[in-house]
Amino acid sequence: MRRRLWLGLVWLLLAQEPDAPTALRRVRNYPHLEGDVRWRRLFSSTHFFLRVDPTGRVQGTRWRHSLESVVEIRSVRVGVVVIKAAYSGFYVAMNRRGRLYGSRVYTVDCRFQERIEENGYNTYAALRWRHHGQPMFLALDRRGAPRPGGRTQRHHLSTHFLPVLVS
Repeated sequence: MRRRLWLGLVWLLLAQEPDAPTALRRVRNYPHLEGDVRWRRLFSSTHFFLRVDPTGRVQGTRWRHSLESVVEIRSVRVGVVVIKAAYSGFYVAMNRRGRLYGSRVYTVDCRFQERIEENGYNTYAALRWRHHGQPMFLALDRRGAPRPGGRTQRHHLSTHFLPVLVS
């Protein structure tokens, strides 16, 4: 009887849930994805291309062949990107109030969490700032103006962007 109890106790101590985090779990490392640079046009599901003009203003344009709509998407870490306008040299950044602006220098405000959604579009959430605990997303409204980050959510279509190859 004691032997059965002892074996049962040992079995319980050694058995773990498959989803339980363990100290022995190997850390995943993706160094081949860091520093990757992609030249794209970000096409919003509201039918605008994201652009940063030479004054640093972030907005949308319907003209596909605008030089101002070409952006360089550089991955800083896995899932974290920096968006830089190729024509004007400005970085797309978001301040603590959720306003989009163009920054001449690379700061922490320029980092965005990139996520590929189920519909094939990408969403970009500010890595540094949150609004009441919720992420603030890069978004263009139906007029092509940037939406305030505090009024955006992941499932809003205005936050969905399709990276289009530059041809």
